[in-house]
Amino acid sequence: MKKNFLSYFSKGELALWLGSVIVTVVSHFMSPSGGTLSLAASLIGVTALIFNAKGNPTGPALMVIFALLYGYISFGFAYYGEMLTYVCMSMPMAVFSLVSWLKNPYKGNKAEVTVNFNVSKAEYAVMCILTVLVTAVFYLILKYLNTANLIWSTVSVTTSFVAVYLSAKRSPFFAIGYAANDVVLIVLWSLAAMHDISYLSVVICFAAFLANDLYSFVNWQRIGKRQTA
Repeated sequence: MKKNFLSYFSKGELALWLGSVIVTVVSHFMSPSGGTLSLAASLIGVTALIFNAKGNPTGPALMVIFALLYGYISFGFAYYGEMLTYVCMSMPMAVFSLVSWLKNPYKGNKAEVTVNFNVSKAEYAVMCILTVLVTAVFYLILKYLNTANLIWSTVSVTTSFVAVYLSAKRSPFFAIGYAANDVVLIVLWSLAAMHDISYLSVVICFAAFLANDLYSFVNWQRIGKRQTA
């Protein structure tokens, strides 16, 4: 298993994953009251992203677990937007993405999804309409719940929905959506860390996520070109 894992990823990918793990673990132990659940969620998240970068369905499968854990953590800090976004939207759509990726393997290779460079204008239009509707609905819900940092939480809903929609469509741009969401989450949890330093580990986690998502976009472009060559 170890040999297969090491040979499956390039040296650069292993360095990115290992660096993300080390940074996440170190930041966790630097926090005076870092929760074990936060560490577990972070490690599952960074591992999911390196599989996402390879177009491997293991990524969405791990994201289902991450979404549930992250939703629980968000509830603890009254970030109801994050909780509802991940548990009620990101988690179900991660399942949908998993099914989509499994149904569209590249030449029968279930470890690599077929990259879709041809998302239609109609599908983008549907995405925009749904994004506006989802954002508006969540804004009203979050406002009613007196959600902390309402505007940033609402923007997180928007970027999350775009990311998971494009992921289900197997578009390389799903990674850009997640990268934008990472930036929003870095801001959100930085605000949380100002009140409780234990959340610093979550901030660093999403900084690692950002690096991984940017790499995912680059690698999906590479995979797509290889598949269509």
